[in-house]
Amino acid sequence: MIDLNFHHLRYFWAVAHEGNLTRAAERLHVSQSAVSVQIQKLERALGHELFERRGRSLVLTEAGSIALQYADALFDLGGELVGTLGGRARRVLRVGALGTLSRNFQVAFLRPLIGREDVELVLRSGSLASLLRELEAHRIDVVLANVAPLRDAHTAWVPHLIAEQPVSLIGHPDKVRKGRRLADILANEPLLLPTIESSIRTGFDALVDRLGVRPRIAGEVDDMAMLRLMAREGSGLAVVPPIVVQDELASGILVEVRRLPDLRESFYAITPSRRFPNALLRELVPDVEADA
Repeated sequence: MIDLNFHHLRYFWAVAHEGNLTRAAERLHVSQSAVSVQIQKLERALGHELFERRGRSLVLTEAGSIALQYADALFDLGGELVGTLGGRARRVLRVGALGTLSRNFQVAFLRPLIGREDVELVLRSGSLASLLRELEAHRIDVVLANVAPLRDAHTAWVPHLIAEQPVSLIGHPDKVRKGRRLADILANEPLLLPTIESSIRTGFDALVDRLGVRPRIAGEVDDMAMLRLMAREGSGLAVVPPIVVQDELASGILVEVRRLPDLRESFYAITPSRRFPNALLRELVPDVEADA
């Protein structure tokens, strides 16, 4: 029977989540060589290599992915044990978000965990492809996106629909004239649109086609934060979910001109298909246990 050294396992766990010896060593407050030695000892004990090097990164092997599932479960349970008996153990949730995703939506999703003394949130942004690679390598626990990526029976993650938001025309109050038909607004006002890769843009293009309108496009932007800023500057009416500009709507800096019919943006939490998902995810995504 293998005599498992949990000290070695902790070093492995840190490297697996950081994907880099340097960052893991900094987190553990030890040297890189010390981390490397501990992982080699664990590999010898288990009889399998746990990492393979790709450029400057360390990527989990199949055996490493299995080991990480058990390590996550063990350390999650350890944290719960300490918390139950009156300790102050902190649990970590690593969240990846599409770089163009609404910050307001991200905050709303994470609000149940924000400010909790027993929780540390690690937030990263990037492209969907890069974030899914991080998810499959177990370096993040969940990806937030406004698209559901294609998957098949062998895909190692599951998209959960967690919210749908209406989409509206949003503009500066000085630029808004009331009482006009939607078709007239779309045909005559300069519009700030998401780029053609966006699900919102697909729905918008279908809407103007149904109305027989050729819109005046003042700008195409793939970043909701930039759309919000351009609307504030009065560059045109932005086609965005109101949640993106909720603070500006509350203060009167921007106004909702018209709700766009049958246009909604969907938001997804993409989680790994794992036997032991991060326990904190259950507080944010109710059906995450269906992945197990």
